[in-house]
Amino acid sequence: MSQKILTFLTVILIFTFLFLHLTVAAVPSELRDSIRQKSRELQEINDKIKENQKYLEEVQGQGKTLKQEVDKINRNIKQADLGIRSSEVVVGKLGLEIDSLKYDITDAGKSIVSKKEAVAKILQEFQQKDNESFLIVLLKNKSLAESVFEAQNLADLSNNLSTEVVDLVNTKVVLADKLKEAADKKEMTEMERENLKNKKIILDDLKGDKQTILIQTKNQEQVYQKLVSDLEKKQAEIAAEIDKLEEELRIAFDPSILPSKRPKVLSYPVLDIFVTQEYGITAFAQRAYKTKFHNGVDFRAPIGTPIYAAEDGEVFAVGDNGRVQYGKFAVIKHNNNLATLYAHLSRQTIKVGSFVKKGDIIGYSGNTGYSTGPHLHFAVYWAPSVVLKSFPGVGLVPVGVTINPTDYL
Repeated sequence: MSQKILTFLTVILIFTFLFLHLTVAAVPSELRDSIRQKSRELQEINDKIKENQKYLEEVQGQGKTLKQEVDKINRNIKQADLGIRSSEVVVGKLGLEIDSLKYDITDAGKSIVSKKEAVAKILQEFQQKDNESFLIVLLKNKSLAESVFEAQNLADLSNNLSTEVVDLVNTKVVLADKLKEAADKKEMTEMERENLKNKKIILDDLKGDKQTILIQTKNQEQVYQKLVSDLEKKQAEIAAEIDKLEEELRIAFDPSILPSKRPKVLSYPVLDIFVTQEYGITAFAQRAYKTKFHNGVDFRAPIGTPIYAAEDGEVFAVGDNGRVQYGKFAVIKHNNNLATLYAHLSRQTIKVGSFVKKGDIIGYSGNTGYSTGPHLHFAVYWAPSVVLKSFPGVGLVPVGVTINPTDYL
């Protein structure tokens, strides 16, 4: 009988092994190849975006002519179009990855079923043997050797049970991880579809901006230079007034109510972190601004790059200064007496009075306002000091006591 038990257990283990390996729904090679192809395509597009961004940064300091302005807009249009293609590829790639995960989830589910069956059968064997005392095992066998052999089989049965239970638990963990990964990718797909929709709007806006400039200047260099001169004069007037107001606001500045200076009080507003201009009296600020002071940190951000809220908070302001100052901007006030400004956007996706969570998309980078190229201007204020100042033809402009953002990033 002991030999029959051993044979029975062997059959169960062989059956379980075969079941697990014969029913595995392997990811088709065509699907794996498609995912790799999407990855290569995405890399090629991203390389073109970086190349185009490099060109835009190189021409930032060059003289301003109508031809150069139109060329920059055309480059931005190209950048926006590449961004759209990137989002389309990302959506397609995520869809393929979700399909691939379905195979992994199916395999894990089948494995759990088979392991449960194996555990159940081993437990049945234990239950049948549970009623037999060691004395009965000795008496019913013809020899002591057979009795010891059967006792060893029971010990092996116990070890097999422990192994199957551990494998079952581990497989359930794998299944949970795969299900979460699939849910995360579905959420990412929805987010990228929203990005795609907004990038298409940004592209249409850029084409409209190009048409507007050509109409305003009548495609004549002299008219364009007059337009630029007027804008720079207005920018200088606004900058001087803001500088005066902020000096007055700084008198009441109470740094004691600010959070202690430490990293990660605020999160970065962009994923790909590359600083192009620091806070304070920078070399560029001394050349470009009459105040000689840069009140925030500039991040490299090709046009259409998603911009994220640096902390939970309430949207204090959403505005558009046209071709001067901050262009399209948003201001968020946080519960720690800090406020954050996101400027030169191509599009905002939030409304005044709404609440945002850290990491929510609040808009997309651009080249609006007083800007020589696509980037994000990120400023941090002492929140109680922030006010909105109205300027003719420019609308509302945020003014307040600024703080070095790197103290909290």
